[in-house]
Amino acid sequence: MHGKREHIKQIFRKHKFNFNHSMGDPVSESNEQLKEFWIPDYILNQDFQPEGCSSDIPECPVIVFVNSKSGGQLGGNLLETYRSLLNTNQVVDLLEQAPDKFLSTLYLNLENLKKKEDDLAIKIQEKLRLVVAGGDGTAGWILGVVCDLKLSHPPPIATMPLGTGNNLPFAFGWGKKNPGTDQPSVKSFLNQVMKAKEMKIDNWHILMRMKIPTEGNCEPIAPLELPHSLNAFHRVSPTDSSNMEGHLTFRGGFWNYFSMGMDAQVSYAFHSERKLNPEKFKNQLVNQSTYAKLGCTQGWFFASLFHPADKNIAQLAKVKTMKKPGGEWEEIHIPHSIRSIVCLNLPSFSGGLNPWGTPNKNNKELTPPYVDDGLIEVVGFRDAWHGLVLLAPNGHGTRLAQAKRIRFEFHKGATNHTFMRIDGEPWKQPLPVDDDAVVVEISHHGQVNMLATHDCRAKSIRDPSSLHYSANEDNDDEDDSPAAAGEEWSKFGAASTFRIPDEVDLSHLS
Repeated sequence: MHGKREHIKQIFRKHKFNFNHSMGDPVSESNEQLKEFWIPDYILNQDFQPEGCSSDIPECPVIVFVNSKSGGQLGGNLLETYRSLLNTNQVVDLLEQAPDKFLSTLYLNLENLKKKEDDLAIKIQEKLRLVVAGGDGTAGWILGVVCDLKLSHPPPIATMPLGTGNNLPFAFGWGKKNPGTDQPSVKSFLNQVMKAKEMKIDNWHILMRMKIPTEGNCEPIAPLELPHSLNAFHRVSPTDSSNMEGHLTFRGGFWNYFSMGMDAQVSYAFHSERKLNPEKFKNQLVNQSTYAKLGCTQGWFFASLFHPADKNIAQLAKVKTMKKPGGEWEEIHIPHSIRSIVCLNLPSFSGGLNPWGTPNKNNKELTPPYVDDGLIEVVGFRDAWHGLVLLAPNGHGTRLAQAKRIRFEFHKGATNHTFMRIDGEPWKQPLPVDDDAVVVEISHHGQVNMLATHDCRAKSIRDPSSLHYSANEDNDDEDDSPAAAGEEWSKFGAASTFRIPDEVDLSHLS
């Protein structure tokens, strides 16, 4: 018996799984109460044998991904708590194991077990849910992986807030404050996951192309080093179908927002500071206070005084939208005071604020911000003070457009760089000054399944109860409609199956 146990230990070491006393079966008294979430080892990896495992079908089997560096010490503490309550091997530290590799192994094993008519494997695949504990960048990474893997039955995903903004979890009802890491808090969260409803969320693809500059480098510059969670934007390889000779092509995707301008510049400064002094960023309130201070030093609160007018969005680029598939590109008017533009998918930005708001029902051009309607909302901001209107009832930014696709065409020589941000992850983007064909294009790219609480702020166009308009029809201001406004890092999620959407006309980007 001792020899057999030692042999199993060796298998764990070989495949980098953690050995625990229950050997993948929740038979111990401490774990019995969580058997409804438990996944035995032989389901997770084919190298484990099903001998001695419980045949009980869990009500809500979960795989938990934790970014152990998120939230200061909270990520590490949360990892330990989950591993104390569940099978250690169904809790993944993203600093140690890539999610695409883990999920690929899991689903390959599930398919093999299904061929053997393993009833437990069949039911677990049907019921499986994912939990992601980390910031918005971490959550977006896992969403991208699930999207890229193109699973026959993709699992829905719950996001546990562990970052600074936590816009994704807040939109779907999981809160925006860092959670407790003790056992009662984790058990409570898992029970919410079991009761949660499924919702679709739109996935947006972003492509940027420019001519290779005669001088300098146009690779995206991350804050000091590439964050582990920033898998959303990369240069395509020479063999990629979207590559064009004589050009640099970058692509990626996002779930919540893409922004460009001063808000991304402040975010870049914040992330750079955090990389230099990580010991000062272990408390969410301190992080948010530091973010506000950097907004002042970067000139975001006094943009009209400290931010050159030639850096405003209208001076940098033309902005065009396409309102229906196969339609015509239409240029939209960008007021000259706009210094930041946000392309928004979810009603949660900058720590839970809703830049789009809710248009009143008399406005026939604009709709409420549904997360699964295939439309992206385009909002502009003048400065940080303008952003504070979001704190007021019915407050919103300058609504510019709602569209199926959006395109930025940078003016030749307008700037040698700009700042961009995807789902909380900023970078500095150098631009060639001799190129009049720098283009950024955003288009719809499918959907994934999210888990949401029943009272979440995210609204689905498929749910009749979600149809909502502003109750105060007289409180929308004059910028409520476009007419009134002036008429190789990794793949998207680190999987190998990401492709440019068919409807994207690459010839327009030449």
